This record gives sequence, structure tokens and C-alpha cells, in this order.
Amino acid sequence: MPLLWQLTLSHFSEKVRWALAYKSVAHERRTPAPGLHMAVALWLTGGRTATLPVLELDGRAIGDSTAIIGALEERYPEPALYPVDPEERSRALALEDWFDENLGPDARRLIFHDMGREPARLDAAVHVAAPELRAKLGPAATAYAWLFTKARYGTHPEAAAERARSRILAALDRLEAELGDEDYLVGGRFTVADLTAAALFFPVVLPPEAPRLAGALPASYERFRASVRDRRGYRWVEDMFRRHRRKDRPAPRPVVVAAA
Repeated sequence: MPLLWQLTLSHFSEKVRWALAYKSVAHERRTPAPGLHMAVALWLTGGRTATLPVLELDGRAIGDSTAIIGALEERYPEPALYPVDPEERSRALALEDWFDENLGPDARRLIFHDMGREPARLDAAVHVAAPELRAKLGPAATAYAWLFTKARYGTHPEAAAERARSRILAALDRLEAELGDEDYLVGGRFTVADLTAAALFFPVVLPPEAPRLAGALPASYERFRASVRDRRGYRWVEDMFRRHRRKDRPAPRPVVVAAA
């Protein structure tokens, strides 16, 4: 049984959850407390990576969402996320890498920055992301989240937030330019490029099929979302989730047979 180590609100974890669901792969999940997850990732991968998601598959602990999807393509080839045509496959993988590097970090940075300015909003997110830690530590868990995101992601200088907004807008420009008049990014069908772009935009678009934050979002973040809501790329993300984000497949429960 594959085992996914994840963070609930992580868009990189959502990228892998989506791939598992798309391929109808039953799996188990573990969700360490945010912050402590880095030690877990280092332990699982023998020091190769300090981030989640990590997928335990066929005796291997695979870190990095791109490597995980590559392993899933080998182990569960249908339905395929990689195009068969070599040129299309190369383009899909290049787009996956581009959105990983140029959208993923800033989509995360901006929402944590805006929530960090409103402690009640951040506390609501901690309730969702780490309910057991919040129950044990109370408000100290939220203070820890503020300090961790500041140190790890550089969230709280206003200049960093402005750069994040600019880079998210640039990623939206790139998405729309790559789509042109097409419904999909590569080859006229859903591929890893579409999955990656849509999954990493989920903190901005927040489609119904994606993980939900508790309570209202910060006003500054809602203003940013409102400024892009009518753009084609925003609506495309909603459409990809609606069309292709299949329901997660929970691990089957063991059957207990009573003794005669």
C-alpha cells in the first residue's frame, strides 16, 4: 500500500494527491505537524530532502512532487500523465518544472504573508493544518507557525509579498500564453503540465475540489484574488479541478473475519 507523507494545505502535496486520485491509486496518508515535517522528510529520505510530500512506494521513499509523479507513471501507467510523443512529453515536463519553480514558492509565500498579518486568520489555518498540535499547544502553535513561515519562506516583509504578487501574475500570464486558444497546455489532453499548473494555483483560486481553509481569508488576500478572478487562467484552473480532480481513493479497510 503506497503511503503519502503530506501537509494538508500544501499545494505541492495537492499536486501528488491529484496524481494519485487521477490514477485511482488507493493509498494511506500521514500528516506530520507543520515545521516538524522537515525532520520527518529528512528521516524518510535519508537526508536527501527536507520537504514534503514524500511517497513510500515499493520499498522506496521518494521525495519531490516531480519525482513522485514520475514514479507513479512507471508503476501505474494508466491513465497516463506523460504524453507519448517525445516532443510533447519534453514540453509537458518543462512546463511542470517552470510552474514548480516560478509559481509554487510565491503562491505559498503570499497567503502565509497575508494570514500572518491577521493572527485570527492564521490561527484558523493552524486549526486545519495541525489540529492536534493546536489542541495541545493552544495559541503557542499559531505563534510558532508565524515564526516558522517567516524563517522558512520569508513571508513577512511587505516587499517580499509584493514580489510574490508580481510573480503570481507573471505565472498567470505564462499560463494564458501557453494555452492560447486551447483547452489544455500540451497535445490537446490533460497532462502533468495541466495538473501542476492547476494544483499550484489552488491557494489563489481555491476551487471547491481543493482543500479548504477555515473561516474567511484576509481582506488583502481577497482583494488580490478578486483582481484576477475574471481572467481566463483563473477560470481555467477552476475548470481543470472540476473536470479532472477525481475523488481521493481511501485505503481499503482490513476485513475482520470472526472465528467460527
